[in-house]
Amino acid sequence: MGASELAILSAEGGQLLDWSLEAASVLVGLAAGFGVVWALTRHTRRVAHEQAAELIEVARREAAVAGEELRQKAEAEIQEKRAELNREYDRREIESDIRLREIKAHEESLALLDYQLEQRQERLNRENAALRQARDAIRSLSKSVRQRLEGVSQLDADAVRRQLREEVLLECQDEFRALRRATLEKSERELQDDARRVLISAMQRIAGRPNNDLTATIIQLPSEEMKGRIIGREGRNIKSFESATGVTLLIDESPQMVLVSSFDPVRREVARVALEGLVKDGRIHPASIEEYVRRAQEEIDLVTTQAGEEAVARLHINGLHPEIIRLLGRLKFRFSYTQNVLDHSVETAFLASLLASEVGLDPDVAKRAGLLHDIGKAAPGELEGSHAAIGAEFIRRHGETPIVVNAVAAHHEEVRPETIYAGLVILADTLSANRPGARADSLDGYIQRIARLERLATSIEGVQQAFAVQAGRELRVVVAPTEVTDDRAREIARDLRKRIETELQYPSTIKVTVIRESRFTETAS
Repeated sequence: MGASELAILSAEGGQLLDWSLEAASVLVGLAAGFGVVWALTRHTRRVAHEQAAELIEVARREAAVAGEELRQKAEAEIQEKRAELNREYDRREIESDIRLREIKAHEESLALLDYQLEQRQERLNRENAALRQARDAIRSLSKSVRQRLEGVSQLDADAVRRQLREEVLLECQDEFRALRRATLEKSERELQDDARRVLISAMQRIAGRPNNDLTATIIQLPSEEMKGRIIGREGRNIKSFESATGVTLLIDESPQMVLVSSFDPVRREVARVALEGLVKDGRIHPASIEEYVRRAQEEIDLVTTQAGEEAVARLHINGLHPEIIRLLGRLKFRFSYTQNVLDHSVETAFLASLLASEVGLDPDVAKRAGLLHDIGKAAPGELEGSHAAIGAEFIRRHGETPIVVNAVAAHHEEVRPETIYAGLVILADTLSANRPGARADSLDGYIQRIARLERLATSIEGVQQAFAVQAGRELRVVVAPTEVTDDRAREIARDLRKRIETELQYPSTIKVTVIRESRFTETAS
């Protein structure tokens, strides 16, 4: 073998040796790496086992703590329930004790009542026995007295009883008559005192307004020349004015003055307002007359509505129909013996309310009836009937209650009063109309009323003189003492009262006093 081949073989052997060495090193590295991995894995397992053991120990301890807490909580709840049951048991025991004590007390009270009833029954039995004994004694005494009287008078029991009754009646007749008179006078005096107290209490709580003058029907003119303008050519202006207003204009020789005449106060007021406007304007012709009359009617309608609303608001009355309020306001222009009817109605309402309060009735109902009692005076003139009947029918159609309707219809006693409110309205109406200064009367009418009153008294037999005093509110009658006895004088007073009530028309009340007097005069010289 040549050198080259040896060189090649040696080179190849060196490569194989290198490869062997490399493979050995790789195997050694692999073995070392496996050992290291195995060691690391074992260490990791050991560490994991240790951590798992620690976690299990911690979980066991936490479970033990949670179980202890649950046990303690359950024990606390059990104790709380037990305490609550004990409290409920104690409460029920207390209630049962209270009930037992109440039952015992009730039983004791019943026993006491039974004892008291037994004692009372025994006392009643004793009293009944005593009464029976007294009755038997009285009967025996009466029997003995009767026998004694029969033996003395030789009369039977019926004759004796009759004589005794007659004697007792004769002895007691005067006493009975005096007692009856005293009782009647005392009752009448007490009733008058009570009525006077109620009336004074009501009248002192209200102050009457001063008397108003009648609505002015005289219109002053700036000059005499204005009369010609009012009359107009051939009287066309005055005819147009009278036709539009429904009044009568009286133009006479009185200087600078025109008189408005009409039975309707509202028409008269419309005419007054319209004529004053025309006189102030100066241009008077049929067209301007119609315009001013229309304005005056609108103004008066507004004034009457406002007057009715003010009256209702002043009295604090609710629920009145607007038509009732409007008709009520028309009373502002109506007067009765110089007393304004609207003011009179408001005053009557106040008085009726005060009287109702004094006697324990509803003041609102009385106030409502008192305000509406004269509303029929404002109704149109073509309606027939008295103002009480017209007013009652009007308010009935507009929803007023039967109590108020009857009070309005009966305030002049034209129909029978059905409730006490009607009597209160009658009394309040009389008080408002007859208080001093409320109404004015003419001198001729006053003198005629006084003369009729005195003539009525002197027409009775046995009357010597009659005097009407205190403005006709008292009549004093002097009778002949030789012709008229005391009983006849009392009859004269009663008969005269009845004749005054049936034959005369008078305000308020009239007191009748009959005087029977005997005088004996001797002169010593």
